[in-house]
Amino acid sequence: MGSTKKELFTVKQNEIAGLAKAIAHPARIAILQHLVKINACVCGDLTEELGLAQATVSQHLKELKAVGLIQGTVDGTSVCYCIEPRMWNKLRQTFSDFFVILNTVKNCC
Repeated sequence: MGSTKKELFTVKQNEIAGLAKAIAHPARIAILQHLVKINACVCGDLTEELGLAQATVSQHLKELKAVGLIQGTVDGTSVCYCIEPRMWNKLRQTFSDFFVILNTVKNCC
């Protein structure tokens, strides 16, 4: 796999790309939507909600947790997941700022 050469880009550009990559899978969007909808922690199995294998769901949860969009706490033998509010707000603000910049571009074609 080739190098992304992150050093060529600004911190903000790398931040936007990292967040976009983290949510760039429909299963991760579904997980986030479910957690937002229930507005609570989910303890246990999300496989029924998503229709995916446990290993697949675990991998998607790992990716979301790695960027801080969700948090997990151990509850006995299971892990409870919920939205991490500060990072959720940062995600919203980051993309909002990005799209505001794009709104100022005039149609050139």
